[in-house]
Amino acid sequence: MTRAVVFDVDGVLIHGYHARPDQRESWDKALAAVGVDADRFQSEFIFDVFMKKVLIGQTPMMEALDKRLSGMGYKGSTMAFADLWLNHYATLNLELVETIKRLKAHPDVRLFIATNQDHMRAQWLWTTMGLGALFEDIFYSARAGMTKAHRGFFEFADDRMGRFDEPPLFFDDTQKVLDVAKSHGWETVLFTGNDDVLSHGWIAERLR
Repeated sequence: MTRAVVFDVDGVLIHGYHARPDQRESWDKALAAVGVDADRFQSEFIFDVFMKKVLIGQTPMMEALDKRLSGMGYKGSTMAFADLWLNHYATLNLELVETIKRLKAHPDVRLFIATNQDHMRAQWLWTTMGLGALFEDIFYSARAGMTKAHRGFFEFADDRMGRFDEPPLFFDDTQKVLDVAKSHGWETVLFTGNDDVLSHGWIAERLR
């Protein structure tokens, strides 16, 4: 009974940025160290051009950074800032990765990623972080042209995964995203820790 098992990235496969603020690692100090005020960066970059344009593939990340960083007091190169951006949230959930490696060996399991990412970080996750060695494909917002807040994102993923014997099984740390995926027919699990994967009946059966 072949099935797609789909994982989110931040807060699931990678530690650091989490849907729950109490589990989120701040990078205010890292920004301050390069002369950027975290509050301004949030309001003038993240909640503006990044969320509105970069995350859905309408504006490249480097172009957006080039246009906005100097106005926020940053004096270094855009490439150096991009490197800071990529490497700050870059700690793999190694315990979960080991579980995924075991799942990968099972003939019933097809592994995919569904995540909100810009093109630059998605490629970095796939190559530098090595997720491409574990998963068949990564479906991300800039590629789909919309975030996971839209059912169209999951239609995009379905079209590229193909059809399986059972609905895709999706682990994500954001309930609103899961609600959208569920409305599209996916089975969803709110990820609060690795036990949510290990204790799932379909998964546990294949890890015996």
